[in-house]
Amino acid sequence: MNTEDIISQLNELSKTSKELETPEVERGEMLKSVIDYANQFMGSLNSVKAFSDKDSNSLEITNQKRPLSDLLDLYQKQVAETGINAASGKHLGYIPGGGVFTAAIADFIAAITNPFASVHYASPGAANIENEVVNWLKKVFSFPENAVGSLNSGGSISTLIAFNAARDFHKVKNEFITKNVVYLSEQVHHSTQKALRIIGLEDVIIRYVSIDKNHKIKTDSLEDLIKKDISDGLQPFLVVATAGTTDTGAIDPLDEIADIAKAHKMWFHVDAAYGGFFIMTSKKELFKGIEKADSLIIDPHKGLFLPYGVGAVLIKNSEAVLHSNFYTANYMQDGANNEMLKSPANVSPELTKHFRGLRVWLPLQIHGIEPFVACLEEKLLLIHYFRNQLSELGFCLGPEPDLSVSYFWFPFETDSDKKNQQLMDEIHKDGSVFLSSSIIDKRFVIRIAILAFRTKKEIIDEAIEMIKNCLEKVNTETLK
Repeated sequence: MNTEDIISQLNELSKTSKELETPEVERGEMLKSVIDYANQFMGSLNSVKAFSDKDSNSLEITNQKRPLSDLLDLYQKQVAETGINAASGKHLGYIPGGGVFTAAIADFIAAITNPFASVHYASPGAANIENEVVNWLKKVFSFPENAVGSLNSGGSISTLIAFNAARDFHKVKNEFITKNVVYLSEQVHHSTQKALRIIGLEDVIIRYVSIDKNHKIKTDSLEDLIKKDISDGLQPFLVVATAGTTDTGAIDPLDEIADIAKAHKMWFHVDAAYGGFFIMTSKKELFKGIEKADSLIIDPHKGLFLPYGVGAVLIKNSEAVLHSNFYTANYMQDGANNEMLKSPANVSPELTKHFRGLRVWLPLQIHGIEPFVACLEEKLLLIHYFRNQLSELGFCLGPEPDLSVSYFWFPFETDSDKKNQQLMDEIHKDGSVFLSSSIIDKRFVIRIAILAFRTKKEIIDEAIEMIKNCLEKVNTETLK
């Protein structure tokens, strides 16, 4: 193809390809539409239901151009109004977060400027913001300055990174896998077992440590299991504790577990994905020993109320992390001298990654720390308020929670599990406030998890009224 033909085709292609560069006037109109939509959405959060069981459709991608206004309307009907409204303060099931507005601004700025935050050479400022967030987290959890960390999509990837480092440090591979032992509680988050399988440790021995009436690891049982395994010629290498269990809001005895792990030269990992940021509250004493962990995971999209997609991991052994994650390539040689721990890519499986640090850094800079701590303290009080109200209605309650998750059930005289399941179904049908369920001590229970920053006393009152109404429906059906 000669040069003249190439130029001719380039001119034709440019006419179409330049449509991706939106003119300034249109950008202004689009932004106004989005701002109007955002204001309408946030303004209606207190009046709309938290849950809808309707499915979505009409989301097929076609080659038909559609105006943004139509697409926002479609998004509202087919996305925002289906399933769980995770931005609502009425989301009291699973572990909510909420998504503060200033984090959305950060994501917008990050998407517009599009820095390559993974590599320090490519974007020193963005990489430094990522690292400053990690440094702040190290201060919050009293980790040493030479610890390393990474911002990831959430607790699952953070756990993978931590377990990779533990596996490589203890050289758990090949035929030795089946002789190594991991210790955890039945209350551990399922991402723990999932991570072990993904990193090739599916055949490792898993010991489920007994828990007490408050759903916390019994340290004497842990010690007994470890000693027996050692006497049987096995190799204990990892113990997993939880600082805020998903089901019950319990914090394992971290300090005692840390000492046991150290005595047996094991890797001590703490899952604080949900509960970790409560260390900044009046509950700080319950977290004693978390600073002794070899690795720790924490989710800012939970305890800092940020949009989904930002978790963090802190690990003390930088050599183990680099061994697991640091690779390079010829085309990256320009940045090689500035690599290693300055570049987030070297302590994570991700090379290309979202610039997550800005969505943590910007809200903390704008609001300061105090409003986040106040929100967390508020949730601790709200869970007690909720439990007091339910107790007056005759409900049975799980043990006093350490944090902001609790469970309950109604003591029906017959078919208790079946009728509590019916109660849960009625709550979901109502949908004004979203709760979830679980099986604890072989009993069907209903869970409440109070963490969204928009959750206030008025919403808890609404939840109580909903539960009362749904209970009345179940009782009415029973009498028929």
